[in-house]
Amino acid sequence: QVQLVESGGGLVQAGGSLRLSCAASGRTFSSYVMAWFRQAPGKERQFVTAISWSGGSTYYADSVKGRFTISRDNAKNTVYLQMNSLKPEDTAVYYCAATPRGVTPKGSDYDYWGQGTQVTVSS
Repeated sequence: QVQLVESGGGLVQAGGSLRLSCAASGRTFSSYVMAWFRQAPGKERQFVTAISWSGGSTYYADSVKGRFTISRDNAKNTVYLQMNSLKPEDTAVYYCAATPRGVTPKGSDYDYWGQGTQVTVSS
């Protein structure tokens, strides 16, 4: 079992920045590909970004490329999402997820999920 706890969400103006954190406990953190997804009200869950076991490879949805950066610290069992140049359309609940499989944008491939943290971007 892996337990995931997100933090760092909040209210920010358009153009601002936020940094989300996801702390993991349980089995070996470095064995898991980590990802961030988001879900806006009335919309389906959307893949945002993922990072490989070592952190050497990262993948982004087109909508966040160049603005968001995922990173991980395996010594601290934590994955981060640095979000810059935020837009109102980035407003959503952001979820951290973990999978022992390879990197994938499919939410159904992830075995463990956090409870989510709200990000609200005002215009």
